[in-house]
Amino acid sequence: MSWIYLIIAGCLEIGFTTCLNLSKNFTVLKWSLGFLICAVLSFAFLNKALTDLPMGTAYAVWTGIGAVGTVIIGILYFNEPATFWRIFFIFTLIASIIGLKFFAAH
Repeated sequence: MSWIYLIIAGCLEIGFTTCLNLSKNFTVLKWSLGFLICAVLSFAFLNKALTDLPMGTAYAVWTGIGAVGTVIIGILYFNEPATFWRIFFIFTLIASIIGLKFFAAH
């Protein structure tokens, strides 16, 4: 169950970084509230995941999910570049996250 909590926390991290961008430096209220809600929930789910997962593994996976998801959102919705090297390193990050899942000490 902790891995599910961690995945939810990572997805909420994608939500709060996207809302942060859309909030225009916290000048758009609905996106500012979205940021706050997603951030609080993300940390709450990360905290739940830490009950059974090693802190270093959980934090690395949480930030990895957030980083990969945020890059994908940036490419798809904010016209950020999708260069070969950017995509290559995103895939290496995904491989690292999968590796941590399978080789994390329980």
